[in-house]
Amino acid sequence: MDKIQEQEYLAFAREIMRRAGAIANRYFRRPIPIDSKAAGAGFDPVTAADREIEAFLRGEIAAKYPDHAILGEEQAERAGSSGWRWVIDPIDGTRAFISGSPLWGILLGLMQGDNCMLGLMYQPYLQETFYGSSAGAFLEKGQEIRPLATRATRDLDTATLYCTHPSMFADEQEYRRFMNVADRCRLMRYGGDCYAYCLLAGGYIDLVIEHVGGPYDIVPLIPIIEAAGGLVTDWQGNAAIAGGKILAAANQVVHEQALSILNA
Repeated sequence: MDKIQEQEYLAFAREIMRRAGAIANRYFRRPIPIDSKAAGAGFDPVTAADREIEAFLRGEIAAKYPDHAILGEEQAERAGSSGWRWVIDPIDGTRAFISGSPLWGILLGLMQGDNCMLGLMYQPYLQETFYGSSAGAFLEKGQEIRPLATRATRDLDTATLYCTHPSMFADEQEYRRFMNVADRCRLMRYGGDCYAYCLLAGGYIDLVIEHVGGPYDIVPLIPIIEAAGGLVTDWQGNAAIAGGKILAAANQVVHEQALSILNA
């Protein structure tokens, strides 16, 4: 992807994200019906906001780039012929959204094959857009755009770790492996969803360790973190584009330390 094409895609993505944010804000902190996608006694919430935002983004992308594939959380994948694929999470952090917490966001990423080329996280209530590409990682808020850079923390003993919630770990062994890292860190906090990954890119925290549902939960965040100087892998150190067990780190040093503990 050349620079002109990258800027075209970024400009398009930032514009449709802004318009999608207006949809989200119409629903946020207002009464809204909530359905559950989980079978049985589980709770996996989805709202009209999730569905309307994804439908809007899909429609805009399909109209502008009809040969691009589209993968979203709430609808079936749309095939494409160009090798480009847009990845959508209409509201990452629906539990936060329905609880009135602003720590949720709209995620949009663009892949070429298995490569994450650019990604955006828009938090419309706070009016913050985090985005990353080969040109760097940035936070746009109002008229200000500032570059993002991860921290240079060298030891887990001084690191800050985030995780959305311990219930995301599949079993007791997986949770214990997470806690083995958490016990080494100076500070561990729950909450954040996609916003925690952007705090990592912004240089405020050092690690995010989670077990996420699918590509739409992580692909749009990878370019933001990597362009800011961080790393995102699975718990074996491999590519994280499929979702699953995620280790995001501010730099190679703390990544290696956390990885070794996760696999001890």
